[in-house]
Amino acid sequence: MSISDFKQKLARVFDEKLHTRQWGNVVDYIIIGFILLSSIEIFLATFEGVVERYGRWLNLIDIITTIFFTVEVSLRIWCADLLDSRYKGFWGRIRYCFSFYGLIDVLATYPFYLHFFFPFSYTALKTLRIMRLLRIFRFMRSFRLLRNAVNSKRSEMFVSLQFLCIVTIILSFILYFLEHEAQPTVYKNGIDSVVWAFAQYIGDPGGFADNPPITFWGRIIACIVGILGIAIFAVPAGLIGAGFTEALEEEVHAETSKKNAAKIYSTFERKLDRYSHYQIVPKFQSIVDIQYQMGLKPDDILDGVAAADNLRLINLASTRPLEEKAEDKLAVECFIKNRPYGCCIDRGSKVTIVAPTAFAEATMGAFAFYIAKFGGFNFISKEVGTIRPYKSFYLLSGEQMEGLDDYMADLQKLAPTKDHWLITIMAASGANEPALPTQVHFGFGGKKGDESFNADDLLVNDVRKAQQLYYDFAHKIEADYQLLSDCQRYHDSTNPKIYVRHLDVRPNAIIIRVAWSVACWDTHSFCIARLMAEVFNEHLEADKNKELPADLKVKDIGYDNYLL
Repeated sequence: MSISDFKQKLARVFDEKLHTRQWGNVVDYIIIGFILLSSIEIFLATFEGVVERYGRWLNLIDIITTIFFTVEVSLRIWCADLLDSRYKGFWGRIRYCFSFYGLIDVLATYPFYLHFFFPFSYTALKTLRIMRLLRIFRFMRSFRLLRNAVNSKRSEMFVSLQFLCIVTIILSFILYFLEHEAQPTVYKNGIDSVVWAFAQYIGDPGGFADNPPITFWGRIIACIVGILGIAIFAVPAGLIGAGFTEALEEEVHAETSKKNAAKIYSTFERKLDRYSHYQIVPKFQSIVDIQYQMGLKPDDILDGVAAADNLRLINLASTRPLEEKAEDKLAVECFIKNRPYGCCIDRGSKVTIVAPTAFAEATMGAFAFYIAKFGGFNFISKEVGTIRPYKSFYLLSGEQMEGLDDYMADLQKLAPTKDHWLITIMAASGANEPALPTQVHFGFGGKKGDESFNADDLLVNDVRKAQQLYYDFAHKIEADYQLLSDCQRYHDSTNPKIYVRHLDVRPNAIIIRVAWSVACWDTHSFCIARLMAEVFNEHLEADKNKELPADLKVKDIGYDNYLL
């Protein structure tokens, strides 16, 4: 396992939003156990008799827990950039250390080491260990609910506080005008009356209540201030109570949606493809099919998909050409997400299959995934994003997009030299386009209509090898499946915004647009994906002896337990 893979797995364990199972939860329980052990040690260390008899063991526990928390907190800081893009780089890590949980982690762990370098009292530093108990809030459901309740009602609480302050100031000035003549030495100016009014809210620590108003209307004002003093606690308490109820309902709804998401994902059981003879993950499941199989209502399905990080809704009408006038039909598609932007699989190959628009082009990510799977190639895809506004990783506008930096960095790691190959798989002939005479469209960096390989600034460095690959593939796919290919006949690939032109080291790159009629609806689509993988291996990585992965014969749920 590489360091980057280990870091990603570690980030998933530390990411509370993922609610990871298996060893992620085991790590949580271990951390909680050490927090409780440290708290018990701190408590027992307050008894002189216990210290005299078991002091050595208490010191040993202190050292062990401190070392454990040092390692754990250091790993959290190291992985912080994968949990939130705000924590990238050195200053990002500093920002993490000053976040709520980050600051607790740092104060409860690192000060222990200061006495090795500075003349601090070790006993004084040990008092900070009590902050370790605060770290348990990270794992407590009740604290999470309270935090969500306060966050959801903070604007209302701020408005009520503003109202209270304004009304109190108004009443204070009225009180001044009413009491100044009666008690000129007590209410000398407006500030005195303001201080008196606000002092009533905090228990009158300055003894201002010793000089209460003596006029009739002044006492009325004092009564109103007293009522507001009750409101200052009652209103926030009511708001937080309402927020707590809403947070509890939202959590119950989230848990239900999570269970529904698991049910939906279970419908993606691998099935034997009758033509390729492999156990294949279904490209999609229609809403009606999921209703029929799982007994879920449409709203439950929508909520379940929204709660999952590996499911998305697709409109099958978008996969049909314009002349078919297809009606809208919602379905669910599953995918792999192991990076913030989507999926990245490093198989140590010189060939990388790229799906920069998988989040928006229904089933194309799965088609590209199986090309990489059959061929033993690297795979990278953008699986996360919104269709409107449309922001793919194919054309880069210079605008900062979430996950783009990680995507480009991973892409360069997968293809670090000019001898590597990036093969981009995208869709053609969708709902807003007419069907074309050819079904597979190759682009090598030339202009639309230029079917030669003589253009300037091509995307390929080895033009001869790319040319041989294209002619061989075009011949085989026509002979085997009666499908036609073209080279830049209908699509332009000279755009300077194409992602590969923005890499520091530019490997060979080929852009292949496949008609949805082939990638999504053709009964031989997985055989076609296998043919593409075979041709790529024959021309681009013939020096490696590859065998098809054994897990293609294994029946399982979705992409779980694939030998990635």
